Amino acid sequence: MSNILDTHLKAYQGNNLYDFDNNILMNWYPQRIISACENAGSLLELGIGHGITSEIFSGHFKRHLVVDASPAVIELYKSRHADSHTEIVESYFETFASEERFDVIVAGFVLEHVDDPHKTLSHIKQFLAPGGKMFVTVPNAEVLNRRLGHLAGLLPDMQELSEHDHLCGHKRYYNVERLEQEVADAGYRMEKLEGIYLKPVTTAQMISLNFDDKIIRAFCEMGVDYPELSCALLAQLAVK
Repeated sequence: MSNILDTHLKAYQGNNLYDFDNNILMNWYPQRIISACENAGSLLELGIGHGITSEIFSGHFKRHLVVDASPAVIELYKSRHADSHTEIVESYFETFASEERFDVIVAGFVLEHVDDPHKTLSHIKQFLAPGGKMFVTVPNAEVLNRRLGHLAGLLPDMQELSEHDHLCGHKRYYNVERLEQEVADAGYRMEKLEGIYLKPVTTAQMISLNFDDKIIRAFCEMGVDYPELSCALLAQLAVK
């Protein structure tokens, strides 16, 4: 299956400025999900992306299935993680089919990529086992550093996509209200919402300040209680 998604491979190969943020986000939120799903045995994950979350999840779930539509991204992951026991299915999220039901489904930084978030959310909920938990993460347009840029007149529109966003294939940003509305319209009940990584300044400024790892962790811990100010949003959902 060769498709336009392969054109975004460069964003996942490393060596760009935003790997700094990605490493923080991708190493933080899986641990939050794992801690909320201690007794869960199976996980369906939408998308491989940088491969960081898949490696973390694969060590905590007996059954771990990942769906991704980009052959190039799949091959990159396999080349980097040859010993991984994760099963990967090449499919678009909207057309994925299975008789299996999963204790946990994770759509990590997926909705900003797809053409129709409502269609994706509506389709995927059929694979959630009774009493199962769905988790969604999305980038927050109104993160603290973007709010500061907007107030300073440097960012007229907080929803504006950057050059890097286009490189990654992003089609939209979110805020708390937009995410709440989309999951409700797709038939979910939001059980919990928290922030991921309260980022006070730009990525380049964060790197130049050379914060200690303890400070970076503190930014993540602070973000939990302030989703509206955080770099990303983590929602725990259940089917209505």
